[in-house]
Amino acid sequence: MDKIVIKGPNQLKGSVQMSGAKNAVLPIMAATLLASGKFEIRNVPNLRDVKTMAHLLRIIGAQVEYSDHKLRIDSSNCNFFEAPYELVKTMRASVYVLGPLLARFAKAKVSLPGGCAIGTRPVDLHIRGLQQLGANIELKHGYMVGTAEKLRGAHINFDISSVGATGNILMAAVLSDGRTVIENAAREPEITNLAKFLQKMGAEIEGVGTSQLQIHGVKELSPVDFDIIPDRIEAATFLLAAAISSGEIVLNSVDAAHVGSLIAKLREAGVYVEEGQTSIFCKSPERIKPVNITTAPYPGFPTDLQAQWMALMCLAHGSSVIRDNIFVDRFTHVAELRRLGAQIELSENVAVVKGVPNFNGASLMSTDLRASASLILAGLAARGRTEVLRVYHIDRGYETIEKKLENLGADIWREEGSY
Repeated sequence: MDKIVIKGPNQLKGSVQMSGAKNAVLPIMAATLLASGKFEIRNVPNLRDVKTMAHLLRIIGAQVEYSDHKLRIDSSNCNFFEAPYELVKTMRASVYVLGPLLARFAKAKVSLPGGCAIGTRPVDLHIRGLQQLGANIELKHGYMVGTAEKLRGAHINFDISSVGATGNILMAAVLSDGRTVIENAAREPEITNLAKFLQKMGAEIEGVGTSQLQIHGVKELSPVDFDIIPDRIEAATFLLAAAISSGEIVLNSVDAAHVGSLIAKLREAGVYVEEGQTSIFCKSPERIKPVNITTAPYPGFPTDLQAQWMALMCLAHGSSVIRDNIFVDRFTHVAELRRLGAQIELSENVAVVKGVPNFNGASLMSTDLRASASLILAGLAARGRTEVLRVYHIDRGYETIEKKLENLGADIWREEGSY
């Protein structure tokens, strides 16, 4: 288990290239199971989660090759319809294969998912939606075991907006008989990217980018080539890195519209942000103003940025309130930020952050993907040496984050070892 070491404080300057979106490529990789043939997916980040999904596809029978940020997938010879616990436990997104396997092969056995331990994150919305399409799904010994003679269109209304459930039902519905309507569908850019991928394969989908998706099932789909959108969470994390480090940076290969909620909050905090067609310029002020946030489904403030925003607010001049309405117990980073000198009061899903003049370096333990990012951001601003342990979490969602930060002037490196 490697650790990332930072000697601070650091001031970031320069330009940095953003990678493709992890949360877009994973469901699209699963969607290649819907058709037989050869796919090429471009702008794919070199991440641990991508490698895990590639391994899962190989178990199912696909041929998968990765080089130069391109995935080549041949799904012609898929003949195994189980996603085993030993693999699925490491990554929640592996549940995405459930819908495509049922749609194309009428059977699937998928372990209940793992990944970051953020609350219960139930799969009941996935199961209920697939059952409404006509699938028979039972929970047996930790597995979702499904069969379906033929999926049929249905009217599905999600109680809460769910990215994972929207993606899974969408993939199943495109090969179903008849018309499916998904109400309260997730509007995240990653779902829009998935829908456009399916449309290119020949799926008939209306309402892309809205909360109501209408799918007219087709008999078959065809393999295609496709480009993954930029990673909005990586982009947002680097904007916050500039802000917390009193930096001045340019992000390239990014869609500013995808991080609009963060840009609005950064401007409230006094950060200068200029949006280009495929770039964003960000310059930190001398003093960060405290700004409250409440997480919400897209286009609201993402729960995946709650931890990083908290790191910035810890150094703001005043107090701020952070409320996470998506994952109410996503605050494992609070204890670690306190080790740096942060003053944070936590009550259920609400954190009150009182800004402090500075952080002092310490040894920190990362607990999940986005918490890891927040600790690295804090380390950029901390005096002295900060060590962030268990960075296998960060490798799930950020491609060589330490190298990108080093190229921006950070004194940061990775050390190998067992901790």
